[in-house]
Amino acid sequence: MLTYPLEQAGTMPLYEYLYDCIRKDILSGRLQAGEKLPSKRGLAAHLGISTITVEGAYGQLMAEGYCQSAPRRGFFVSAVQNPSLEKAKLLSETKQETKEAKKEWLADFVTNSISPELFPFATWTRLLRRVVAEDAEALLARSPSFGILPLRQAIAEHLRNFRGLSISAEQIVIGAGTEYLYNLLVQFLGRDKRFCVENPGYERVRKIYDACGAEFVSADMDAKGICLEEIERLQAQILHISPSHHFPTGIIMPVSRRYELLGWAAKRPERYIIEDDYDSEFRLTGRPIPTVMGIDVSDRVIYMNTFSKSLTPTIRISYMVLPQELVEPFREKLGFYSCTVSNFEQYTLAKFIGEGYFEKHINRMRAYYRRKRERLLALLKASPAAGKMKVIEHGSGLHFLLQFDKSISDDVLQKKFMAAQIHMKPLADYYEGEPLSCRHTFVLNYSGVSDAKLEEAVAAISRVLLAGT
Repeated sequence: MLTYPLEQAGTMPLYEYLYDCIRKDILSGRLQAGEKLPSKRGLAAHLGISTITVEGAYGQLMAEGYCQSAPRRGFFVSAVQNPSLEKAKLLSETKQETKEAKKEWLADFVTNSISPELFPFATWTRLLRRVVAEDAEALLARSPSFGILPLRQAIAEHLRNFRGLSISAEQIVIGAGTEYLYNLLVQFLGRDKRFCVENPGYERVRKIYDACGAEFVSADMDAKGICLEEIERLQAQILHISPSHHFPTGIIMPVSRRYELLGWAAKRPERYIIEDDYDSEFRLTGRPIPTVMGIDVSDRVIYMNTFSKSLTPTIRISYMVLPQELVEPFREKLGFYSCTVSNFEQYTLAKFIGEGYFEKHINRMRAYYRRKRERLLALLKASPAAGKMKVIEHGSGLHFLLQFDKSISDDVLQKKFMAAQIHMKPLADYYEGEPLSCRHTFVLNYSGVSDAKLEEAVAAISRVLLAGT
């Protein structure tokens, strides 16, 4: 039975005080949703007050939605969320994430970052000054929804030279990050379509589709990439893949599988393939892998890329290339959106690409990452725990896999690495549902680890592996 210190009501009307006490118990969770409240007469007798007082309190609670009555059954607590508690929970989670993000790691093999000395600040600043001096009027004009033409022309020329794509500037859409562009695609292609992502895959992609209200399914992969049988079984309509360097496994999809997927897409008019070519610039051995869009003859591929890997994650400029047949429908349906990238950044990047600085920067970064990768692999091979590690990599991109010979679980192993100030995520974390055979396999994104820390980081990994379970 509910018991409250009624003597503390003071000058407050008794029914109002009782209402406030019950309301607080509901908000705090002491009274759970669906729980039956005492009868008016029963509570009145228990507290030594009139039935009219209890009736007044219950009436106010019902009026505000804290409880509801059922004929001949009584009063029941409604499902109510406490905004204060929700806010406190959110603040707690945010603080934890902030604490995690600010933690000083010896080596962070999870976060993608770039050292300040690697960004071409001098060139970028010089070009920005020229943009302000030469294009002042254009800077203050409203950017077209697809982005400014000079930048789209520069990207089209870059893709023609580097990726072998014969496209026009009108097919390119500029946006502030691939997440924003995925959102546009869901709106354009329709939330009634079934999107299919790779399993394992980039967790954020699944979250974006989920947040957009799109139905999505996860298709398992084999050694050649996403499986056609899985796509058919799941009755997917839109396929999202990263064929040139899959994240997180690093698999490079062979041309035979690419043609299979293109054949699947060509069979139905509502089927499309979203090709995420996120780090194609960093093929570190051999020639760049051709794109799926480049071999597509049915206009079924939407190509995506970003400058986050090649320049810096904070620049937030990405782009997609639409099949020619989708350009006008896309413009008619979503052309009312303003471009989300500042004109200052668009014009500066257009000059950076158009005047050859981007190509020089990529060549310099490719050489830098090749040296870093080779040094890291050499350190791992020469480490005392080399016999307990197996490197799984395909000579492409800025990450590879490490498989450890250790009997403890991935969670325990990850915690031991964290205690040694090594930030790594197990491959199992990137699976939707029950992961396949990937025990003791971790993802190493080495782009953000400084050269000076590599030797110490490998030594710390070795100590964890050589320590007893």
